Amino acid sequence: MPAEGGRISGLRRALRRLRKPPEPPALLSSPKPSLTYRIISYLLVFPIYRLLFRGRTAGNNNVPMEGALVVVANHGSHLDPPLLGHALGRPVAFMAKAELFRVPLLGPIIRACGAYPVARGASDREAIRTATGRLDQGWATGVFLDGTRQANGRVNTPMPGAALLAARSGAPLLPVAIINSYRALGTGRQARLVPIHIRIGTPIPPPASRRRADLDVVTAACQAQINALLDLGPLRADEPVGQLHPAAERTALPPKT
Repeated sequence: MPAEGGRISGLRRALRRLRKPPEPPALLSSPKPSLTYRIISYLLVFPIYRLLFRGRTAGNNNVPMEGALVVVANHGSHLDPPLLGHALGRPVAFMAKAELFRVPLLGPIIRACGAYPVARGASDREAIRTATGRLDQGWATGVFLDGTRQANGRVNTPMPGAALLAARSGAPLLPVAIINSYRALGTGRQARLVPIHIRIGTPIPPPASRRRADLDVVTAACQAQINALLDLGPLRADEPVGQLHPAAERTALPPKT
């Protein structure tokens, strides 16, 4: 019966392979920036951010350069999405209205920059599924915690969507504070050439589960870290740009429950 025993052993090995869990999304290689993305980043976003708004960034060594990542930030103006991708050094995908992808020239450009379409009137559940699909491909996906632009540029009423994305995908969350964009081009404001600086915080592990209590703990930690970074204000001329400011270290990890 050796032949039969060999078939049984082979079947057991095959079953073990089937039971093997898939590779976590956070370990996947991230998509490389397209040529269109590089051109827009360096010929359009770079001069606007670095020259026009005298942009500076601190904490770049906190950015995981490979694997799925949920980038969470405050939202003060329409400048925020392109500035985030440029400042972090890796493409950041954002949701965009599906109609925009049908506009000649604009559609191919925003698609090349990592934007993904969400149909008008789509449910929150459908949007979450779409964003999770991007994370499963290894993208950094951007989420503004309040969902809409805030007049004061802070995180005021955060929603748990980013934490849910992290819980579904296993990806860490990266808090980022965008300083002064609400003053430069905020709601109900005239455009002003004020310095826009970006402070990058410390990655926060995904929630332990999809339960609302776990989502709220991580959401609150993201809000606390971003607002603490905002409270530091623009970067000083003598401030090192690589490290997280010590004053924000206390909010680097979610509080224990």
